[in-house]
Amino acid sequence: MDKVIDQYLLSHIEEESPLLARLYRQTQVMMVNGRMCSGHLQGSLLTLLSKLVRPSRILEIGTYTGYSALCLANGLSDNGILHTIEINDELELLAASFFEESGMRDRIIQHIGDADDIIPQLDEKFDLVFIDADKRKYLSNYNLLFPKVALGGVIIADNTLWAGKVVQKVATNDDQTIGIMLFNDFVKTDTRVETFMIPIRDGMTVLRKISE
Repeated sequence: MDKVIDQYLLSHIEEESPLLARLYRQTQVMMVNGRMCSGHLQGSLLTLLSKLVRPSRILEIGTYTGYSALCLANGLSDNGILHTIEINDELELLAASFFEESGMRDRIIQHIGDADDIIPQLDEKFDLVFIDADKRKYLSNYNLLFPKVALGGVIIADNTLWAGKVVQKVATNDDQTIGIMLFNDFVKTDTRVETFMIPIRDGMTVLRKISE
């Protein structure tokens, strides 16, 4: 049933661009965990949210092959910049090649390394943030980046339903599920943000910063 609904949804949104379709296919062929790529349904939502915010500065944690970065970059304001962080240096050139082909290369700044090390070095105020990397570090990423988010800025966290594991009994050694649950529980009670969870794909949480 979920696949039928997904197909219905895909048939009622704008078509995927040829560039993004090719990037998605290449990711599935080249990567063992190709399912980590955002894909058209989620990518369309990211594009829409970015266009609604019209950010001058975007921060993405977890570049992967660059699909979500390109979707988010579609909503940048004039002269806007997107910073994207990826810990796996083997993915840098693949993402960069598609950034170049898209014509957005000069507006996307790639950082290679651990987000916990890179975030403190970024002297920016971000209007939009997308968290989609190590689930064990979601909460530490959130706490590090929060002071760098502009008032009224939007934070999006991916995979917050984590294949339904968040409502199942969790093994004590399942650090990724525990990390997601700690993040979900924290932001639910964080009075500095307004929060909503969207049950699309693996779950997305959208937060709006309302106070420091």
